Amino acid sequence: MQIKDYLGGIGNIYTNTNDSKFTVRSLDDILKIIAHFDNYPLITQKKADFILFKEIILKIIEGEHLSARGLQEIINIRASINLGLSDYLKTIFPNTVTVARPLIENITIPHPE
Repeated sequence: MQIKDYLGGIGNIYTNTNDSKFTVRSLDDILKIIAHFDNYPLITQKKADFILFKEIILKIIEGEHLSARGLQEIINIRASINLGLSDYLKTIFPNTVTVARPLIENITIPHPE
């Protein structure tokens, strides 16, 4: 709830007996989270995932997901994030070619706050 409040009340919180999840689905709200991580960059290899995720969101905003070529480009990027594509997506997009992940070299904390 503190994260939701910190981000200006965006997103939803889902709670069950084992855990809670904070989700954001609106593109406008996702852009607010992207702006946060642009201002306060991640410092581990998660930064590479963020860079690729941001690239996908910008492609969606430009409407590139509406063409077969653009959607395949987005899937190619998605295949390089975290654990890659699910078996289901691999079946639907058999021509997927993963993109190179950005190399994150400087993993020092830029400022302690």
